[in-house]
Amino acid sequence: MSSAHSVLVVDDEPHLRQSLAMILQHAGYLVTTASGGEEARRFLQAGEFDAVFLDLKMPGVDGRELLAEFRGSHPGMPILILTAHATLESAMDAVRRGASDYLLKPIDPEAILARLKDVLHEKKLPRRRREIATQMQQLVGELNQMDGQEPPAPSQSDAAAAKDTARYLKRGVFTLDLHTRRVSLNNKQVLLPPSTFDYLVTLMRHSPEPVSYETLVQESQGYALSRAEAREMSRGRMHELRKALEPNTRHPEHVITVRDVGYRLVT
Repeated sequence: MSSAHSVLVVDDEPHLRQSLAMILQHAGYLVTTASGGEEARRFLQAGEFDAVFLDLKMPGVDGRELLAEFRGSHPGMPILILTAHATLESAMDAVRRGASDYLLKPIDPEAILARLKDVLHEKKLPRRRREIATQMQQLVGELNQMDGQEPPAPSQSDAAAAKDTARYLKRGVFTLDLHTRRVSLNNKQVLLPPSTFDYLVTLMRHSPEPVSYETLVQESQGYALSRAEAREMSRGRMHELRKALEPNTRHPEHVITVRDVGYRLVT
């Protein structure tokens, strides 16, 4: 059961909205429904949900506009797109704008619940990673005691360094705050859309090695695509990165294209 998770369903079709709400409630989720963009905005102003199902085609406020807005105001919140008019181009556009996934109408209950479970699990991974690191440190301490070695008392600087490692990713002139999702380049703040930030994280973790198109999309957004699809999807993100990071986008110094492979980051 997933009763601890809250889900917002935004769709102007009453039958689909009610059907999806019943499916989710039956699975143990706490469900709130909104018939349009303005109502959804009011709910999200009151607080964040664990996940959102969002229809792209609605009268009034367009779903794409809401997607960008919600991604900006709630960067860590998974947003799953619902649509009856699917093409590869529209799916890729939604993912570029920060959607966690793209689901087709009419809804398939099993597919809906399986994908929701996946995105909620993915959301927990950073926190779980920190928990595992803490547990490993505790186990090492216990092993040292069993071997007759007293573990050194952690100093304030050691604690700060451990916290620093868990929170910050540093390479050369770049510093990424993984908690607030902020970027510092040469000690100056750089603003990036949330999904573009994820691409920079992937590039930094592999730097200075090149990252293939497929790996870049897989690690940044969780999608296994063909090389052609991944190249097309990552191209827009790299353009955004260069606009934010490069003094001259025609002659990039940091985000470098590796022909027929992908990209690499020079830090």
